[in-house]
Amino acid sequence: MKLNELRDNAGATKSRKRIGRGPGSGTGKTGGRGIKGQKSRSGVAINGYEGGQMPLYMRLPKRGFNKPNRKKFAVVNLGILQKFIDAKKIDAGNPVTEDVMLESGLIRRKLDGVRILAKGEFSAKVDLQVTGASASAKQAVEKAGGSLTVAQAAE
Repeated sequence: MKLNELRDNAGATKSRKRIGRGPGSGTGKTGGRGIKGQKSRSGVAINGYEGGQMPLYMRLPKRGFNKPNRKKFAVVNLGILQKFIDAKKIDAGNPVTEDVMLESGLIRRKLDGVRILAKGEFSAKVDLQVTGASASAKQAVEKAGGSLTVAQAAE
């Protein structure tokens, strides 16, 4: 077998339908669009339009609310914080603030503050100063012999 002998299986490929190529093609003249009307014209996009009837997406009830000015926190899990302390990227001897986390690469940006969550194992005795923390995270830090101070975010 040579490269020039390679062929697709019989029936594997189908040639495209060439519309608007004369009456003998079966799709000549109107090109499968029918006669007159909005959809026979070019530049028509009427998805979701139901001919003047109230569209389905407007008939269904709307639920929920997204607060436009909600606070967005950078989330840090205790397990990841422990990894950074073990790797000596964060010095547990000094207070660990949001700026320290930013410099070490633990968080990419502060957003409206940093929030600590209790996912993962934590054993370092460390003084944490952050914007927010879950109750279980605070408990885990204090159990390890450290302290967690929650400061209010600057408005």
